[in-house]
Amino acid sequence: MKVQTGKITHTDFRQFIEYKCGKHRQEVIAGPQFGVDVSIVSLPNGMAMAMASDPLSLIPSLGLKESAWLSVQLAANDIATTGFSPMYGQFVLNLPATFSQKDFEVYWDYIHQFCSDLGIAITGGHTGFVEGNNSTIAGGATFTTIAKQNELLTTKLASVGDVILVSKCCAISSAAILAMSFPKTVKNKVGTEHYNLACESFYDISVMKDALTAVGDRRNNGVTAMHDVTEGGVLGAIYELAVASGNGAIVYNDKLPAGETQSRICEVFSIDPRYSIGAGAMVITCKKESKTKILAQFEANNIPCTEVGEITEKNKGITLMEKGNQSDLIYNEKDPYWGAFFKALQQDWK
Repeated sequence: MKVQTGKITHTDFRQFIEYKCGKHRQEVIAGPQFGVDVSIVSLPNGMAMAMASDPLSLIPSLGLKESAWLSVQLAANDIATTGFSPMYGQFVLNLPATFSQKDFEVYWDYIHQFCSDLGIAITGGHTGFVEGNNSTIAGGATFTTIAKQNELLTTKLASVGDVILVSKCCAISSAAILAMSFPKTVKNKVGTEHYNLACESFYDISVMKDALTAVGDRRNNGVTAMHDVTEGGVLGAIYELAVASGNGAIVYNDKLPAGETQSRICEVFSIDPRYSIGAGAMVITCKKESKTKILAQFEANNIPCTEVGEITEKNKGITLMEKGNQSDLIYNEKDPYWGAFFKALQQDWK
């Protein structure tokens, strides 16, 4: 039997889920769709509710604080793509039966702290301990926010001619988690300085500030769509945004923001940082006339942001310009991070 890791593929999503989503309700204006971070339900008086769900992390090699940070921030990142902060959170905890009461208290205190920092009220959920559960996935969270319907962004709203921007750089979360999980190997291969920088970048995984910086005061800000970079990396996220909006795109490889630390750690694990899990970066599309103002907003907030391409007509395809050659942008349905992580475990890398 073939073992599958990571998110369900686009092919399997279309076959098993996309057309089997329960009762159709007209107030659901954005439901499950490839490349769309949130669902949106219309509410009375021109309001709407955005929702997003993500797994909860409990990774012993990282630690309880770090696991709680991932758990909160990754779900919050999806809501951030709307241009708003999450307001409410539901948590389902399926914890290992061996998880001590003391560790649970520490873990939950951090969940509470990180939600409080983001302004999220925890409204309920489920907490239980499961015999035989040794997974690094400890359940799931659903975050919601309520805003004016015409102000909530989704990836479906990008349009032809929009500029594509990327905040921070490629493979932030991949490099950080690999370094923290295999510290001895990373130190030996790339040096202590890059190891320390990768570990520090773990707390750059949140894109809440990126999103709020992009939309600014919301008045004629010019932002049309945002997409959180997760599995498939920056290139995968751009591909998904183009598909979700029904458009094409051209991406300039030499403009992609590649941090030296992230690139060197990815090289150790033989993965391409452009296609590797990249939580911490945000893909943003905006009107050309708004580009300069938005880039200035990022600079003022000390967040790197780079122009990497443009949204094009669908019939032009989704392409990558590399060394003067334009070719179809390949979409990898399996992120290389997972294979690299488990291979390192099997080889007993420390």
